[in-house]
Amino acid sequence: MSSIDSMTDSTTKLSALRETIGSALFQRQGPLSEELVRAPGRFGLGQLPRGKVPDATTSMVCGYCATGCALNIHLQDGEAVNLTPAVDYPVNTGMACPKGWEALSVLQSSDRGTTPLMRDDQGRMVPVKWDRAMQEFCDRFKQVQERYGKESVAFLSTGQIPSEEMAYLGSLAKFGMGMLHGDGNTRQCMATAVVAYKQAFGFDAPPYTYQDFEESDVIVLVGSNLCIAHPIMWQRICRNPHDPEIVVIDPRTTETAVAATQHLALQPKSDLALLYGLAHILIAEGWIDTDFIRSHTKDFDDFARHVESFTPERVEQESGITKERLHYVARTIHKGKRVSFWWTMGVNQSYQGVRTAQAIINLALITGNIGRPGTGANSITGQCNAMGSRLFSNTTNLLGGHDFQNQEHREKVARILGIDETVIPTENSWSYDRIIEGILRDEIKGLWVVCTNPSHSWINQNTFDEILDRLDFLVVQDMYPTTETAQQADLFLPAAGWGEKEGTFINSERRIGVIKKVAKAPGEALSDFSIFRLVAHYWGCEEMFANWKSPEDVFQSLKELTRGQPCDITGIDNYPMLDERGGIQWPYPEGCETTDSQRRLFADGRFYHADGRARLLFDSPREMPEPPNDRYPYLLLTGRGTASQWHTQTRTSKSSVLRGLYPQDSYVEIHPDDARREGIRPNTWVQVESQRGSVTVKAFVTPTIQAGQLFIPMHYNSTNQLTLAHFDPHSRQPSFKNCAVRISPAHPSLIG
Repeated sequence: MSSIDSMTDSTTKLSALRETIGSALFQRQGPLSEELVRAPGRFGLGQLPRGKVPDATTSMVCGYCATGCALNIHLQDGEAVNLTPAVDYPVNTGMACPKGWEALSVLQSSDRGTTPLMRDDQGRMVPVKWDRAMQEFCDRFKQVQERYGKESVAFLSTGQIPSEEMAYLGSLAKFGMGMLHGDGNTRQCMATAVVAYKQAFGFDAPPYTYQDFEESDVIVLVGSNLCIAHPIMWQRICRNPHDPEIVVIDPRTTETAVAATQHLALQPKSDLALLYGLAHILIAEGWIDTDFIRSHTKDFDDFARHVESFTPERVEQESGITKERLHYVARTIHKGKRVSFWWTMGVNQSYQGVRTAQAIINLALITGNIGRPGTGANSITGQCNAMGSRLFSNTTNLLGGHDFQNQEHREKVARILGIDETVIPTENSWSYDRIIEGILRDEIKGLWVVCTNPSHSWINQNTFDEILDRLDFLVVQDMYPTTETAQQADLFLPAAGWGEKEGTFINSERRIGVIKKVAKAPGEALSDFSIFRLVAHYWGCEEMFANWKSPEDVFQSLKELTRGQPCDITGIDNYPMLDERGGIQWPYPEGCETTDSQRRLFADGRFYHADGRARLLFDSPREMPEPPNDRYPYLLLTGRGTASQWHTQTRTSKSSVLRGLYPQDSYVEIHPDDARREGIRPNTWVQVESQRGSVTVKAFVTPTIQAGQLFIPMHYNSTNQLTLAHFDPHSRQPSFKNCAVRISPAHPSLIG
């Protein structure tokens, strides 16, 4: 059988794998069983007395990833006792991944923060009352600003708190406290997609809806292990009735690649050249939509000239993908009537991620695969409210997708919020990496970290921890005082988590969903919203936010701030409307009467640039900043390990169920040939070293990783001791997924 024939002989394999992978997702369809809702602690908060069932049920969206599944929360006397997936929600339709099933149990962790903690003269963290904590917070930050200037204090926030809390934090910090610099941890996952969409479409606008997974006849996944990272989305593919071609572009033979009909195991970071090579073939063969290009895009001729040099021969040399396979993929795209292109961290976390994302967008544009069911250039988001962060956090955008540097936008925001326009910064914040550099250069002396753990997640971890030591004052606001970052804080503020407060999240497909308070926060812990109100009071700027007495008050302001924007949501009345409708995708302007639960953008072919045309953007591929060499001969890749782990494991590690679903010891994947060469046996301890540090992990010998490459999951706290601090020049997103390392059997003194 030829290699081309083997690509087409895939339907049987795909069907079998769909069934196998799908069965692992703890699905539930049909009526609720008494046995499930009374289950003793495995998936819930405890066991009800025998013979009783919950006396009420409410639903809300999950607080882990940006899939945005809805969960039915079963209540007894107003308190959550268990949960099940919502059957009638248009996102997950009765499914939940392991993290969703355990979303409530992690709230009961014994190491939850229950009271503010302040470092005393002996360096110990001691409990204090909120009044003392707020006095310390305001006095110390004001002292820093008086000594070094208002811009010497910054904040680092998150994609995991409600939009209303994000808006309050960004407004309080920038309008009330006089900060200029603040960024979110979404810089680590979504900044590339944001910039790519803004430049190409004129606004940060993921165009798709999850229904497209089921409508496509060709699905192209670039740098995405969907089975593991977004298993509910993978289930949507498994329900696709069209027997789609599934093309996976990924160096590793991931779970998703195994289930694909075509897997292009390219060389790492050659994806930009490969995508240009596909465009070259499509244009040369005339497999493009010339009418769409002529009517709805700009700069096609320049783009066509750019990709002329990316011949199949050149792409084969740079990517390792043969010209025959490249041509076969191009023909697959051409033959598809509804082709969707999807990408996630494998593209975003790259030193040339923006141009790679735009190369994907270009393929959709030149083939006319956008704005129709089953099409699109579709970025899959990471955190549960990364989309809310992108619109409402006052970090990369002024509230509502506005621009800090646009006077009309500043006037609009000031008018709606009833504040003096002069308090709104006229320039953009430094990006996350520049804030960290600012600490190193003694330009940032005070830092407020909210719901994120950068001492684990930020690139080149060892240097980061040393940099934090240079601060005069570090405040960490989190659910747990035990995170690596909280352990370094001068002041810890205990925060409520998902399920202990209310607000809204926006998922990957732009759907706004509600979260609710179904459990009490432990001890004296407060919602982030309440903490921000306390800070405003003690700082002396509470009158500026007098109208924001509840999260829904903020939501009403955010609605008005979006008026006239591409993300206009002025037609949404209130939280109950979101609840009743199963979430609502933006845009939903005032007067909108559609009841469609699945809506996509650009059906009319008009984009958000002034001329209504999408831009075809491109650039030459860049050299890898740190390729393997004689001393460090392997290329280290990082990424998600299992569906049961989440980011830095701040929450998932609290669940005994989830801990039982993934290895507790950090491990490295290594090809059998490399293992033999290095004298490494399976499941033995090895040392992996880069120029920045070394870690001791267990060896997992597997042919799913290519020779010359290694893979370590990002969830373990040692992984980012190895990674190189390099960034995409347009988005400033870190490139976590490539650096040069060496590997050897671990010395006995390093084990244990």
